[in-house]
Amino acid sequence: MLIEKAVTFLVSFLRGNIHIRLISRKSIKIFKRNLWTKKMSLNYEEMCWKGVVNAFQTTEFLCVTDVRDYFRKWREDNERRSDDVIQLWEAVLEDKVIKTGNEKNLILEQVIVAALDTARFDIAGKCIKELSSEFPGSLRVMKFKAMRLEAMERYNDALEVLDAIIAKDETNAAPRKRKVAILKAKGRRIEAIRELNEYLKKFMSDQEAWHELCNLYLAEGDYAKAAFCMEEVLLHNPHSHLIHQRLAEIRYTMGGMDNIELARTYFSQAIKLNPKNLRALYGFYLCCTMIANSRAVGTKRKEAQKMAQWALNQTSVLTARRSTIENNEELIDALEGAFANLDVKSI
Repeated sequence: MLIEKAVTFLVSFLRGNIHIRLISRKSIKIFKRNLWTKKMSLNYEEMCWKGVVNAFQTTEFLCVTDVRDYFRKWREDNERRSDDVIQLWEAVLEDKVIKTGNEKNLILEQVIVAALDTARFDIAGKCIKELSSEFPGSLRVMKFKAMRLEAMERYNDALEVLDAIIAKDETNAAPRKRKVAILKAKGRRIEAIRELNEYLKKFMSDQEAWHELCNLYLAEGDYAKAAFCMEEVLLHNPHSHLIHQRLAEIRYTMGGMDNIELARTYFSQAIKLNPKNLRALYGFYLCCTMIANSRAVGTKRKEAQKMAQWALNQTSVLTARRSTIENNEELIDALEGAFANLDVKSI
């Protein structure tokens, strides 16, 4: 019976959209309001999958105000939703963006970013042209021009636009970051490092920039400078176990007993901040093993052996709790055999 009703509804809809037109505008507004306030049992993705939302997201039922509300909600929730933005732009807003009022420029910027994400450079160009006509000479609009050129892989042209922005405003951080990204994309890491160092002379509290400079130094094999960059990041965020872990790994890679002891210190701090950090536990175990097998003082070696055994026991306990593999004793035995040279016997 239900299938017959569904077929009848579909036939009627295809013939003349009869049933849909019988729904009042008030009912449609109530449906949309309930959908956005999540009073309905199904979420947005499930509704899309079942075709209910798609039935209302047409040019007949979805007005400019509805699309403007969608865009505003996605901006407030920091959701890109690039495909949806482009689809709604082409279906509703492209010729009616002037009706969005004070949010027009925000919507144009949102569409530009979505167009670059989806490689719709024609849409991005139209929106940038519209912003340029309203704000001639704007540095913000020039930044979008550079982003479009960068997405089109016209890196030299993008660098020229970014240099023009920096020449007009040396305190503008965004174009400097885009310039570093372009240099990195072109494989010119040395120039990217130089540019990033110049940036950090003016913006010394930028944690992301220090982290990126660390990655560039690691790619060049300059571990001492990479460690310095991670120490700067650590000063800004001393309670992050991941930063302690990263710095410990860099020190361990540098080698030498001094760096190994420093690495053990940072690994131990990472374990203190997050006792469930398996990577830090394993790194702590490796550091203690190297100290135990070194020519250090006997008391220091014995202490390192005890700590290595403790780290190994903690790792085994955590692994047994997290493992989803049943009867994995054979795999553990094979792993222990592969790392037999790292085996530390308890005293």
